[in-house]
Amino acid sequence: MQQSPFKTRLNTINQDVVELLYSNAFNGLLITILSVSAITFGFDSGAGQETKQRVWGIILVFTLIRGLDAAYWFIKLRHANYAPELPFYRFFVGSVFTAVLWAVFGISFFDSMSTLEFASTMIIMSAMAGGAATVLAPSMLLVITYTTIMLIPMSLRAIYDHRDEYNMLGFLGVLFWISMCGASSRANLFIRRAIEIKHKNDELVDLMRNEQNEVKRVNLQLLESNQKLDQANNNLENEVLRRTQEIHRLSNRDPLTGLMNRTAFMQHFEWMIEQSVPSKNKLAILFIDLDGFKQINDTFGHQSGDAVLTAVATQLSQFCETDCAGRWGGDEFIMVLPYADEVAATAIGQAARSSLANIKQVGGNDVSIGATIGIAIYPNHSEDAATLVQLADLTMYFHKRSTPGVVGVFSDSLYDTLNEEVRLRDGLRQAIQRQEIHVVYQPIIEAGTKKLWAVEALARWCFHDQWISPAVFIPLAEKTGLIQDIGNWILHRACIDTAQWPDDSLSVSVNVSVLQMLNDNFIRQVDQAINSSGLAPHRLHLEVTESIFADDMAILTDRIAALKARHIHIAIDDFGTGFSSLSLLQALDFDLLKIDRAFVQQITEGNDTIVRATLLMAKEFGCKTVAEGIETPEQAAILEAMGVDCLQGYLFAKPLEKNDLIKWYTNQHHSKHNSQ
Repeated sequence: MQQSPFKTRLNTINQDVVELLYSNAFNGLLITILSVSAITFGFDSGAGQETKQRVWGIILVFTLIRGLDAAYWFIKLRHANYAPELPFYRFFVGSVFTAVLWAVFGISFFDSMSTLEFASTMIIMSAMAGGAATVLAPSMLLVITYTTIMLIPMSLRAIYDHRDEYNMLGFLGVLFWISMCGASSRANLFIRRAIEIKHKNDELVDLMRNEQNEVKRVNLQLLESNQKLDQANNNLENEVLRRTQEIHRLSNRDPLTGLMNRTAFMQHFEWMIEQSVPSKNKLAILFIDLDGFKQINDTFGHQSGDAVLTAVATQLSQFCETDCAGRWGGDEFIMVLPYADEVAATAIGQAARSSLANIKQVGGNDVSIGATIGIAIYPNHSEDAATLVQLADLTMYFHKRSTPGVVGVFSDSLYDTLNEEVRLRDGLRQAIQRQEIHVVYQPIIEAGTKKLWAVEALARWCFHDQWISPAVFIPLAEKTGLIQDIGNWILHRACIDTAQWPDDSLSVSVNVSVLQMLNDNFIRQVDQAINSSGLAPHRLHLEVTESIFADDMAILTDRIAALKARHIHIAIDDFGTGFSSLSLLQALDFDLLKIDRAFVQQITEGNDTIVRATLLMAKEFGCKTVAEGIETPEQAAILEAMGVDCLQGYLFAKPLEKNDLIKWYTNQHHSKHNSQ
């Protein structure tokens, strides 16, 4: 029965191991004879000399037997296709028995040995063990067994001897044995890898030859078919069949890049998984998405984009075996790497990503291509082909949004993060309808009078009885586009609540994201909120951060001008953390600068330079100032003394529901009235 490819390859590898062992056999046997002869005849053991010579004779006879076995392998088996198990077993038994004879030799004559003889014996046995660490390294079991038998019995006998010098030599023998084990392990790993690489190269050469023969065969068939078509029409059926097969082959290829298409790649990937099951070999799937490809298409046209995709396919094909790369669709590619773990797959992914930088010009146009790559490993992450592709795709997608241009490996934590994001995103879509979004208000106190000057409207989300931090759901709402609806709802709610406040001097401050500002309907939505609530426009403050002006300056300045024309106040939130210029502040005519809490927290430590600079600019531009994040009376006193107009923070009140705000205001009002 024909052997499977895996067994055939394993058999060939074992033959290489046997060949490496036997190729050094004669040298090892000669050294054994010389060494044991030197110990036997180099030292006179007196009455025990005759016994020693008998042991020498036994070792000599057994060494000659091993020599005959080695000669048999060189003459009969070396160039034959043989089963390696029996030769390996003979060599293994011979080597181990030789080591046993050495150990018996050393132990038997230990008591009669002089210090010089014992030291010489230990040196010779250590030298032979050291040589075995390399010569016998193709078999880890053999080299460990051999060196252990050679060194450990003699070393332990010396350690338990009453003589100090013997103890020292015994300890040195044990240490030398440990070092030989480490050296033999590294040598074995190197040899095993060398054998594996050799066979991979042989397989690649055989594959190349088979492909060349296949090309020759197909060309010959085509020539014969054309000749037969010229001679007669009776071979038309065969020609139709041949063309059908060719069409089937083409249907598995991407017509642009020549790589496998999605269907063909999945079939091939599933087949590779089936082949990996018996040997438990790992497979790495790499999902590759190009960075910057859309800009190339938009700038230079689809023809240049197609040329870039073809160049990318050529680059990626260099990092994997034949038929292990495919085009998934659009600017997405996929590769499978046999025998690759996470480290190897990441290294290859990094190299493939870096190679795309070589694509610098296509069709006369300068281009810059990068890639984000997600990796999943079989069987670590899944044993199903479709699931592995999905996990690699999810990994790529995760890094594409957070840190594009990297190579990332799938992990359970990443999967949990994505699942949690999907859960929150789905919940956020219905948060307004389910009345899960709440608006709370944090008081802003006038510094001099300590009266309530305004409130800041803040969004809170209770999802399945769990409060989700604004730092989590606000960026998620911006990323999914839901910030438009949520921000508009918060604006309307804040205007309605403020309009119903008994004191018409109270203003409300509402945060606005850059996505809202860029929306063409934003001004109309603000008008609707004011008109439907009846709130006076001057009582509405819209807070924007400095960083929004890095997006689209022309549109944003127009929107701010339209709001100012309606007497709506504009505040710069978190001032000092962005990159505002003095000319920008002057051109946009802001009403309020809010000093970020980071600077307020440091002010008691003497770090007040930015706060003083902010107050100076605000004075020059005629703006009010609000200091955020005040938590201690000391901070409030310092800021008030420096000239800050308004104060906001937990020292005065946390964000409150509308009814709680009314109670807080009533208590504050009564307290001040009673104190007067």
